[in-house]
Amino acid sequence: MTGEFAIGVHALVFLNHKKGVHSSEEIAVNVCTNPARVRKVLAKLKKGGLVQTKEGIDGGYLFPLDSSRVTLAMVADALEAVIVTAAWKSGNSDMECMIASGMAGVMDDIYASLDQCCKEKLKNITIADIDRKIFSEVWDADVKSGYQKRVV
Repeated sequence: MTGEFAIGVHALVFLNHKKGVHSSEEIAVNVCTNPARVRKVLAKLKKGGLVQTKEGIDGGYLFPLDSSRVTLAMVADALEAVIVTAAWKSGNSDMECMIASGMAGVMDDIYASLDQCCKEKLKNITIADIDRKIFSEVWDADVKSGYQKRVV
């Protein structure tokens, strides 16, 4: 899995919670990445119908949907994300050994099955669920440092 999925989910939760129109620069600061990377991900989410854009000086991105109906599977689909994959494959299909020549195909089937299981699980998690989880935790103000810290 690439970081695009995490950026996409983070951006949608941000847009959902903050409401209104926000620039890629604002979103990038919150996601802790660069605006170009955010724009690349949000372009795919726009194509997938999950965000809208507003042109002009006060333009940016907005999340117009009901967050309780937008699942993480929808985000993964819009980003064409592969959740479970392998960067390296063992064996070689040209070798005479049945193990060496067959392992990559067997492992590909296993990864595809795991990917499908993960995507099924993602159908049960919504943007609203994540927003709720983040804000259901208790926050304490650290008076000395001026920061807030999470208390779980």
